[in-house]
Amino acid sequence: MSRTDDFEEFAQARLPQLYRAAWLLCGDTHLAEDLVQEALAKVYARWMRRLAPPIENPAAYAQTTLVRTFISQRRRRSSHELPSGALPELASLEGDADLRMSLSAALAALPPLDRAVLVLRFLDDRSVADTATQLGVSEGAVRNRSMRALSRLRDHFGASLPDLTTL
Repeated sequence: MSRTDDFEEFAQARLPQLYRAAWLLCGDTHLAEDLVQEALAKVYARWMRRLAPPIENPAAYAQTTLVRTFISQRRRRSSHELPSGALPELASLEGDADLRMSLSAALAALPPLDRAVLVLRFLDDRSVADTATQLGVSEGAVRNRSMRALSRLRDHFGASLPDLTTL
């Protein structure tokens, strides 16, 4: 099996998890698709380097690449552009659509790094140490950002903050 075939198999297997994390970070289907595509392109470039050692944990590497790409995109000025056309809303087939919309709006109001911490910690069920490693910050910073971001979500939702792991 060639390196390209190995990568295609890996990408197909990880695509649902990467897309879910990207959607939770971006809050938009199209931006999430673009983010996953860009992250996988970066992983592919690293995967195909002949002289570089193989990636030890490709799933973690892809997740880290996705989150770092998201944060880098948010730093750019052009990331604040909004499309001008109005698109029709799609009906949600499962879950509470109002809750998902509220959570999406609340996450969008958070700074990108805080949003990334919440998505990794509570929605992707990562440990503090894994989250710190993926974001390149200390474990204390992850705990601090988690506490502050959850406080902001509680302010937004009041006492009825949903269980983030069920969404």
